[in-house]
Amino acid sequence: MKYILIMRATDEAYANMGDFDFDKMLETVGAFNEELIRAGVLLAAEGLSEPTEGVVVDYSSEPPVITDGPYGETKELFNGFYLLNVSSKEEAIEWAKRMPMAGPGFKTEIRRVPTIDEFPQDNEWIQKERAWREANGQL
Repeated sequence: MKYILIMRATDEAYANMGDFDFDKMLETVGAFNEELIRAGVLLAAEGLSEPTEGVVVDYSSEPPVITDGPYGETKELFNGFYLLNVSSKEEAIEWAKRMPMAGPGFKTEIRRVPTIDEFPQDNEWIQKERAWREANGQL
């Protein structure tokens, strides 16, 4: 089963990150990533750029409204993710409990990523997506 671990942090936690030694942070995160790789559960892991570099497309009106970041409260934003292939939600939780970027103000949201097999297989669009995934080695 695939689970996504979504990393979140408060404004205060982001501010405290400035106190971290960047090389030490890379070493700590790199060691955690290596554990995930050795365990055979890591599918993807990415950090995101600063919220100020983002854009929001709001579809509440026609045409959609485009807004440059930052926007809203940072507690609504996330700054990176891990995509894991694990046997259960409990295993995903155990990995999340070991996340290196932890402490006051840091949170990890865990959500299951449904597979294409969970959708109606007689649907034309699901069939096209399955063919695309097969052709690109994703199935």
